[in-house]
Amino acid sequence: MKNYLILVLLAFPMLSVARTLTDKDGQAEFYPKPVVQTPFKHSLSLQLQAGTQGVGADLRFGILSRLSVRGGLSFIPVKANNVLSLPGFQSTNSATINFYNAHLLADFVPFKGMRGFRLVGGAGYLYKADGGLSIIPTGSYTYGNTTVTGADIGNLNMNVSWKGVAPYAGIGLFKSFPSHMFNFNLDLGTYYMTSPSTHIIGTGLLADNSSLEPQFNNNLKDYRWLPVIQLNFNFKLK
Repeated sequence: MKNYLILVLLAFPMLSVARTLTDKDGQAEFYPKPVVQTPFKHSLSLQLQAGTQGVGADLRFGILSRLSVRGGLSFIPVKANNVLSLPGFQSTNSATINFYNAHLLADFVPFKGMRGFRLVGGAGYLYKADGGLSIIPTGSYTYGNTTVTGADIGNLNMNVSWKGVAPYAGIGLFKSFPSHMFNFNLDLGTYYMTSPSTHIIGTGLLADNSSLEPQFNNNLKDYRWLPVIQLNFNFKLK
């Protein structure tokens, strides 16, 4: 009798479980534990930047949790006067550097546990990418019985241009998007520019220097890398 009561007591919980696992037709049903997934939110931020390619701004958009794209503009206009000094030769001279680019880059996080490390690739269009040197001789110079002035010697202008499309590759350090309202990160990489084209224009006694263009171009043919060390300031928009 005692054993019979124990069996009855054990049967009640089992019948209760069996009832919850059957539908109205008496067929067994199974209820797997639901998996709750947090929907991915597309982040959006405004990036202000400064570095070796100048200053500029990007708009950054998160496509996936580990992939984002950004597009923007950068520019660096530099002019310096009287940078060239030659013994026995007086001149007024100036050097200019102008790099303006529009770029589209993608940032990918290769390691899930290291969101502060990114691989960066893309390209930029350097719609103005040149350097120049202008020399205007001053003073008077005597050669034997002949005296010439700076105006007689003439002016000399040398220019180099890398205008065109340039692929970009590099790495990024620190997170792409701020967790709250603001963060900063770094870019380290390089653009690979088109082969440079050079121009030499002279006047007066320096007019024949234009014949040196092929040699000037050959001397600069390997100068195609534009290193990028850039500090970015990100402001969360979404």
